[in-house]
Amino acid sequence: MVFFADRTNLQVRRLHRRILESIDWGFHSRRLTIAGPRDPGLYRVVGETDPRVFFDVDSYPVEDARVEIGFRLADADDAADYWLTYVEPDRDLSVGWHRHPGHMELGAVHLQLAYGDEVVTRRPVEVVDAHPLYVVDVRLRSLPDMVDGVRWSDGRPTGFEDSIG
Repeated sequence: MVFFADRTNLQVRRLHRRILESIDWGFHSRRLTIAGPRDPGLYRVVGETDPRVFFDVDSYPVEDARVEIGFRLADADDAADYWLTYVEPDRDLSVGWHRHPGHMELGAVHLQLAYGDEVVTRRPVEVVDAHPLYVVDVRLRSLPDMVDGVRWSDGRPTGFEDSIG
């Protein structure tokens, strides 16, 4: 008897393993996890870091942060959906890029700022339409500017600087 593996699942897992191996800068731990029931896609790569190391700065308001990366591969006619989110649990802050059909009024990709469970703002951003490893590299390299561009008032994020996006 011959069993055929779910090729899509194998491809997605292989992609996430390659992402895991490629994000070695600035993370003190990295792991591949199965996405939670509310998360889209099958897997997440999670990298934990100290923002002072990750952003190469001497001081920062918190000591712990993480980056969560997930892709859902598409068929030949569509682009892959993805989520790349920077999370600071101590400040209830998350900043991330999302490519999925949920907010098409913003275009194919949007940048989202959230405080706890509340979405503070979403804005359209440039589409990086390339191999997922390249997308991860481009987004991680621009992450310091995105986080630095968050406006704060009374200890809460209120939006992005106008130059962000």
